[in-house]
Amino acid sequence: MSRTAAEIATQPQLWRRAAAEAARSAGAGRSRGASGSAGGAPGSGGSPRAGGVLPRAGERVAVTGCGTSWFMALAYAALREAAGQGETDAFAASEFPAGRAGAYDRVVALTRSGTTTEVLELLARLRGTVRTAALTADPGTPVVDAADEVAVLDWADEESVVQTRFATTALAYLRAGLGAVPGVKPVEEAALDAELAVTEPLPEALLAGEQWTFLGRGWTYGLALEAALKMREAAGAWTEAYPAMEYRHGPIAITGPHRVAWVFGALPEGLAADVARVGGTLHAHASADPLADLVRAQRLAVALAEARGLDPDRPRNLTRSVILP
Repeated sequence: MSRTAAEIATQPQLWRRAAAEAARSAGAGRSRGASGSAGGAPGSGGSPRAGGVLPRAGERVAVTGCGTSWFMALAYAALREAAGQGETDAFAASEFPAGRAGAYDRVVALTRSGTTTEVLELLARLRGTVRTAALTADPGTPVVDAADEVAVLDWADEESVVQTRFATTALAYLRAGLGAVPGVKPVEEAALDAELAVTEPLPEALLAGEQWTFLGRGWTYGLALEAALKMREAAGAWTEAYPAMEYRHGPIAITGPHRVAWVFGALPEGLAADVARVGGTLHAHASADPLADLVRAQRLAVALAEARGLDPDRPRNLTRSVILP
């Protein structure tokens, strides 16, 4: 078994721990009261603590990251708004709108390595203008000093270059901090679905595919983007991702025999018939939590990499962190 495959299999237990940690962090934040601080005033350089990472209800929030972390930010932003917690935007760190920092009560950065150049540069630019928070896997990296509050999920860190378990655990942590979200399972139930996702055999039709289009709506669009990225990173596969209702507006043109349309979450009305009409293969596991279905896509990426003679632990052209000169 590759190291990546072994790390993928640990996700159910990590999500449960994330839910428990989020409950403790949320409780710590409430105990300080609405005016409490988790790490001093913005730019003060005070010691960061995890309780302030979870945004409070009613705050206007921006979430940021690069690559996989950006896609998790997109998913969380949609979840937070669906929960009625407040207006939430998501940006790639390099594309954060200049001059908009003052419009937010809090900016949350996701960075597994804690060393990603674009994230660190953004946090430096925001210092003293808005409260910042970061989720990272390494307590000994620059992001710990760059953000006002930090949650270190070092117990979810991974050796693999390709992100799997840290990203989903960070999202599970943020998701659990929202409490109940209409139409979305609690994280503990998502972990049950993930246990099946790491053990059930992958459908042969997925393994035999030559092209995969991932689709989602709302928070699951971020998961679709992430699934496509995993397939490209690990297996060099031809994959695309779109909002599910955009599928008929062009992407359906490439669907056909041995080409898969994979839907995260609820299946839009009529889409199954459209995929069948053009001879494609539909994968839609609507009863499973979409985050658990992402685990299946991670496993598929590893399986395809191995079938193609590639090493998923050492993906082509990639490093653990992008550090620019």
